Amino acid sequence: MTAFLTRKRFALLMTGYAVVSIVILAISPIFGSERLSWNHVVGAIFSQTEHVEADIFFYHRIPRVLLAFLVGGTLAIAGSALQVVLRNPLAEPFILGITGGGALGAVIAISVPSLMVQAGPFSSVQVLSLLGCVLCMGAIYRLAKSAVGLSMNTILLAGVTINILCGAAILLVRYLVSPHMLVAMDRWMMGGLDVVGYRELSALLPLLIPGLILLFLQGNALNQLALGEEMAIGHGVNVASVQKQVFLGTGLATAAAVSLAGPIGFVGLIIPHAVRRLSGFDHRVVLPASFFLGGSFLTACDLAARTVVAPTEMPVGIITAMIGGPVFLRILLKKTRRCI
Repeated sequence: MTAFLTRKRFALLMTGYAVVSIVILAISPIFGSERLSWNHVVGAIFSQTEHVEADIFFYHRIPRVLLAFLVGGTLAIAGSALQVVLRNPLAEPFILGITGGGALGAVIAISVPSLMVQAGPFSSVQVLSLLGCVLCMGAIYRLAKSAVGLSMNTILLAGVTINILCGAAILLVRYLVSPHMLVAMDRWMMGGLDVVGYRELSALLPLLIPGLILLFLQGNALNQLALGEEMAIGHGVNVASVQKQVFLGTGLATAAAVSLAGPIGFVGLIIPHAVRRLSGFDHRVVLPASFFLGGSFLTACDLAARTVVAPTEMPVGIITAMIGGPVFLRILLKKTRRCI
């Protein structure tokens, strides 16, 4: 590590973010729409007696908190990498168009009752959502690939266009299905983290782990790329390779998250900016810190979604949109003023 980022400073920063994450992860399962008797919850650990309150805690709340942390961290680290590669402070994972494909796949699965099956940890909604994400990612890659490498501008335009096309296809499906299915579609489109047990979590890992590894390895290259492509090339960075790895890592990780949690926006936009304000612009810090803070943020948002309107609950995507919308406008206005 350079003099600007010593091992001690790195360790202190990561410890701070990890402590915040641990506190939020420990607090979040305690609260919910249903009040629990902790005698029953703790007693279930040391005895063979089953109790509904223990089941709620261990098989509903804890898996949900873990899913929120993984999804939030994934979206945040993907956003931090995209903002550098696309050289756009407003970039986030959903700008690639992957969300549109995932949403279309999920809507098709929900609209056809015969497709609603469960195979191991995978549901038909998750499988078709994942398939839609992967197909859109492949289409964007083919459109953006040229003889000289990937065109970041083309990726941006292709992602926006594919999102629009998928949105139109979703409207067509909604028009054709019976009205009672619209509630389930709308619920999925708002983003949600309602899982039961740990089986669904295991379905995330095949794409999530390799995607996150690809992104975590790009810290030093992103530091060079943030100074400009010519500067990065001068320092020996293979810019085309970094772009491919960021695109692939973002696509895989986001596809895994979207297929299970639905389209949850703004996490990948606001968290990287918050981390850079708190800890600087070194992406060896920004990437892991974004994962910790993004996971903590979405976990806290889900806690609010479960408790603010108890005994019912609010889709977590509404909470993130209410927070992220004003932040998006603030960044947009700040960027516009710089251009004037």
